[in-house]
Amino acid sequence: MTYIISVGGSLIVPAEGIDAKFLSDFSLFINKQVQQGNKFLIVAGGGVTARQYVKAANQVQKIPIEEQDWLGIHATRLNAHLLKTVLLDIAHPEIITNPEKNLISQSSVIIASGYRPGYSTDYVAVLLAKKYKTDIIINLSNIDQVYDQDPKKFSQAKKIKEISWTEFRKIIGYQWKPGLNTPFDPIASALAEKLKLKVVVINGKNIKNIENCLDGKKYIGSLICN
Repeated sequence: MTYIISVGGSLIVPAEGIDAKFLSDFSLFINKQVQQGNKFLIVAGGGVTARQYVKAANQVQKIPIEEQDWLGIHATRLNAHLLKTVLLDIAHPEIITNPEKNLISQSSVIIASGYRPGYSTDYVAVLLAKKYKTDIIINLSNIDQVYDQDPKKFSQAKKIKEISWTEFRKIIGYQWKPGLNTPFDPIASALAEKLKLKVVVINGKNIKNIENCLDGKKYIGSLICN
């Protein structure tokens, strides 16, 4: 089976620096899955790296939105190259920067990055799902589940096991801006809803839990669907 996995940039490079343990665990997980005959389209996010670059630039002078997006895109491409490097033996040699471009590859793993201003890597994952006719995206995050409100601001925030796109979009809003930090971004969510895709938001550090999800077993996470 072919899976689309969106890897949050803050899993690859959290605030403390590059997470070598996550990279090692993720590499072992993907290699094991490939040995079982599965294939993967993996999209790398920009996360903390992208936000730090944008923040630093704006401290010098006010940066146009498009330039902020380009800083974020290049952060995703650096993270994507890092993922490709740790999966060197099984990954397609080219980072996919245009998800709408036709690709011929015999590799079991294809890694993609940011595309162009106005589009997050969540949106790239949705475009890949559309292109490769996959109806589910596994979105690896640094949270266990989606909440009904920001748990960092509201102590009474509740975890959500399953939610419709309509209700989810009410929580996250409807507009994109560079560095936006949501479980799945508003523009990508709108297209995912239109395509009737399912998105599973799951903690990327719990590899066994991800395996359970892929195997159709009980898992901890949030399912967003129509």
